[in-house]
Amino acid sequence: MAIIELTDAAFDQQINDSKTPILIDFRADWCGPCRQLEPALEELSTELAGTITIASVDIDQNPNAPSKLGVRGIPALFIFKNGDVVAQATGVRPKSALKKWIEDAI
Repeated sequence: MAIIELTDAAFDQQINDSKTPILIDFRADWCGPCRQLEPALEELSTELAGTITIASVDIDQNPNAPSKLGVRGIPALFIFKNGDVVAQATGVRPKSALKKWIEDAI
């Protein structure tokens, strides 16, 4: 499964309609740590397919969703379950730590 690209227009609907928990990665193309995190998220989107949906939001093109959630630094990761935030983190972490964080949250 690939990472889904979300926009401000579809953000609330995607969060509320998701059948599985959804991890949102708030990022920007110019952000080095965001680019470092992307391969791990790609791999986890395949490994955890059916368990969690992984999506990303480009904060430069979609400023409303991160603003509404109070995102101050990127990469910022939020896990939503049934429309509610159940976990959040900022910064890069190894794939194994990221996987454990996701599994603990869901």
